[in-house]
Amino acid sequence: MTGAWAAMQRVFEERERQEIDEGRVAGLAELAARVRELSELVILSRADEMEIAAVTREIELLTARLAAAGNGVPPSAEVGDGGVVRQLGSPVTGVLNTLAPPIEIRVDDDGTARSEFTLGLLYEGPPGFVHGGVSAMVLDHLSGCAASANGTPGMTAGLDLRYRRPTPLNVPLSAEAKAVRVDGRKTFVDSRIIGPDGKTTAEATAVFIMPRV
Repeated sequence: MTGAWAAMQRVFEERERQEIDEGRVAGLAELAARVRELSELVILSRADEMEIAAVTREIELLTARLAAAGNGVPPSAEVGDGGVVRQLGSPVTGVLNTLAPPIEIRVDDDGTARSEFTLGLLYEGPPGFVHGGVSAMVLDHLSGCAASANGTPGMTAGLDLRYRRPTPLNVPLSAEAKAVRVDGRKTFVDSRIIGPDGKTTAEATAVFIMPRV
């Protein structure tokens, strides 16, 4: 592990975290997926007041069952192949986070971080389109992966965003990010989200600062 990665690993390990075996990860990921579906149905449901009240009571019981098992600390984060960080609770890629889409990211041989995904109703801003803050979150995270893949991991110091056109909901989107310059401990990354028509909907330049070795 390089000095920069050793410093990032210390950042991950500064707070107490729990190790989760892969069997439990799979089970919890499935639970999170069902909760995401439920969250969208809360917005879309046409159930009457009695049915809503009945479902609410059932959810209260299920919540109490999980709470009875006790609360722990968040899962650990680790550096994976190509410098991609695996963080199960991430609001972008975390399979255990019910707020996350979640988005899968891969890194090409040239260091470009890429992803294909669809954002549903939970991420709506203007009617029919993705909330601008969600676009920013996706590009920030993807850019961090690109900085890591470049061998210069760091924490976000700045994100200059430009919205070119609305990003549509419920259609296949793609995104890409690549490190373009390194200046000391600073890494500069360009990124963009691309709609199904091939046009850029949002683009950004991010600056990441490597932890001191």
